[in-house]
Amino acid sequence: MTFPLYTEVALARDLPEHRLRRGDLLRLVEHHVSPDGDEGYSAEVMGAKGQTIAVIAVVASAVEALRDDEVLSVRAIAV
Repeated sequence: MTFPLYTEVALARDLPEHRLRRGDLLRLVEHHVSPDGDEGYSAEVMGAKGQTIAVIAVVASAVEALRDDEVLSVRAIAV
């Protein structure tokens, strides 16, 4: 599935190399297609107050649409 840019999505799996967990909120800011056809995004990692914490690259399969039956929660990112 291709998302429109600036859509907020959730991580579909943990990304320990970025200290992120499944369900963390991202905003998609750029769409990428590699030469072999794999899709991905540059994404802003969103803080609890809406601020950008980091910008990361993720494969398209690592993000999922937000659903109406979900609730947000907060946690500290381990340093």
